[in-house]
Amino acid sequence: MERIIGCTTRPYNQLSYAEAFARIGAAGYSDVAVFANEGQIPVRSDSTSAELNALRAAAAAAGVQPSMVLGRTHLDDGKQKGVDDYKRLLENAAAVGARWLLDLGTGNEVHYEVYFAVMQEVAPFAQEMGVGITMKPHGGISLTTEHLLSARAKVGHDAFAISYDPGNIIYYTKGERRPEQDVADVAASVSTFIVKDCSVEDGVPDVMVTVGDGLVDFAFVLRQLLQCGFSGPSYVECVGGKELAEIDRDIAFTLGYIKGILAAL
Repeated sequence: MERIIGCTTRPYNQLSYAEAFARIGAAGYSDVAVFANEGQIPVRSDSTSAELNALRAAAAAAGVQPSMVLGRTHLDDGKQKGVDDYKRLLENAAAVGARWLLDLGTGNEVHYEVYFAVMQEVAPFAQEMGVGITMKPHGGISLTTEHLLSARAKVGHDAFAISYDPGNIIYYTKGERRPEQDVADVAASVSTFIVKDCSVEDGVPDVMVTVGDGLVDFAFVLRQLLQCGFSGPSYVECVGGKELAEIDRDIAFTLGYIKGILAAL
């Protein structure tokens, strides 16, 4: 079975999502993860049917599947409003054909308790929608592997799992933690993989680097995941290129890089 390797729209965040889809498809990717483009995340809880239909049409024209969308929780108004909002987001993710909703957790300690209460309630609904919630390390409630595993245990539902982002493990700990140290501990709970590297110079981390130019040992990390049965999709999030031609080159290179590692494993 061929493994899905997709690309997020983040490298092209200054372009429209339609332009991003076209460039990602031209680079050879089958799937896209829809992030913010031109300052707006197009799949939101308040997206209209027309907006969702336009996104699906743009993806079809580019020959790609929008199989993941970036999600956000809205927790300021309490649990029930947070639940209602997230359910609408899940419905809209399903409407564009997404299989995964990428969740960033929360960095606000005031919201920790309500976040888990919301996830516990929406996880069964996500399963009904055919959408997996996949939470990646992003600081705060999901800073380290231990935080990710604790979150999974607290939610306690198969529709809520982990998106392993090795670059963010380094970035948010400023290099104090490395993904190679404990990827095996979390591997069995991983549903999606984020292809992101990270460098650290003079204590300053940077994820805007192309894979292979940072500290992540992708062959080691992917081997650990595969040995624990990981079969989910991978999505390229960041590259080092700044100009369009450089970005095009880097995302094409990254596709070949990851395909080569997977083939060798």
